Amino acid sequence: MSENSAPTPAVQFGIFTVSDITQDPTTGTTPSEAERIRATLTIAKHAEEVGLDVFALGEHHNPPFWSSSPTTTLAYIAAQTERLILSTATTLITTNDPVKIAEDYAMLQHVSGGRVDLMLGRGNTGPVYPWFGKDIRQGLPLAIENYALLHKLWREDVVDWEGKFRSPLQGFTSTPRPLDGVAPFVWHGSIRTPEVAEQAAYYGDGFFANNIFWPASHFQRLITLYRERFAHYGHGTAEQAIVGLGGQVFMRPKSQDAVSEFRPYFDNAPVYGHGPSMEDFTEMTPLTVGSPQQVIDRYAGMRDLFGDYQRQLFLIDHAGLPLKTVLEQLDLLGSEVVPVLRKEFQTNRPETVPDAPTHASLVAAAYDGAAPREARPRANRGDNLTHGSPYEDTKERAGAAFGAAATRTGA
Repeated sequence: MSENSAPTPAVQFGIFTVSDITQDPTTGTTPSEAERIRATLTIAKHAEEVGLDVFALGEHHNPPFWSSSPTTTLAYIAAQTERLILSTATTLITTNDPVKIAEDYAMLQHVSGGRVDLMLGRGNTGPVYPWFGKDIRQGLPLAIENYALLHKLWREDVVDWEGKFRSPLQGFTSTPRPLDGVAPFVWHGSIRTPEVAEQAAYYGDGFFANNIFWPASHFQRLITLYRERFAHYGHGTAEQAIVGLGGQVFMRPKSQDAVSEFRPYFDNAPVYGHGPSMEDFTEMTPLTVGSPQQVIDRYAGMRDLFGDYQRQLFLIDHAGLPLKTVLEQLDLLGSEVVPVLRKEFQTNRPETVPDAPTHASLVAAAYDGAAPREARPRANRGDNLTHGSPYEDTKERAGAAFGAAATRTGA
């Protein structure tokens, strides 16, 4: 097992970036792509230095975003870090070929020593779909079928496949095989789509509610649906479902300083600027602008809203904030906020609630203490391997069957 061994936290804390290149409204300057990319690499490395667990990177193929190739970026960060878990926020399951996802993220598993998982999403930027030969009106069927194939590619050494949206496969082996024969952990990310919660539950994967734009009641419904369906499909009890949450903060030691400093960034942000006031937005959503203690109080209360969960990611580098300010935010998270939240989330946490998933914990569960497998190609056939998978395929994950199940839940 190749992952750096460290105590598994009950809840993983980290940051995610959407990779926006935005003008700083206080100076009128806009970073170049090169400057923003280098800044993001610095931010990721500093996340590890201050004691965070996860760095997650979005995928975009349109300006003003730069992160069109998350695996390239995350592989570089893996070489610069030792224990940071590298994830995505999100990987587009609709416009990417599942074969390429299978190969790219298995490779990233190997070069990072197992410090990788990924969050799958449909993507909501309409023009991106035709750029990759897809139709946004087929977003849900694409997500269902493509993940069914990806799931199979990581768990079966030789795959025969025929679906609606890509050419058939016959006797195909994706390479490299997943590290230790165990696929990267998958989160299914959603802001508004109950079918995505259903999909996560069907496979027993994680569900990440990107809890940044809508009121808590909206995400409570999605997470409740996911937990109920997770139990329905026989993966465990509702409280054993694997939940992640997004969040958004800006801090200064004095709350009034945080409010006055962040206001121009909020008012001009491409995503939510020129809409509700910052005060209204912070009341309606988890955006918290204030002191570290205010952030602690707000996010300690997430357990009351959503139950015990496994991952909390914060968005802190958006809307044109300069690198120096983002690094200061990381310092506050690492020194004052996350240590307190770790203790808070551990207090009275039921023993039946699983800890945050890691490669090490997945390998231990797959092999029950035995040595993990190492894939070795057969000399006389390039598309087969000498050993079977540790997984048993007891059901065919047919897209049509899942579609019917998703429909039954109601939107």
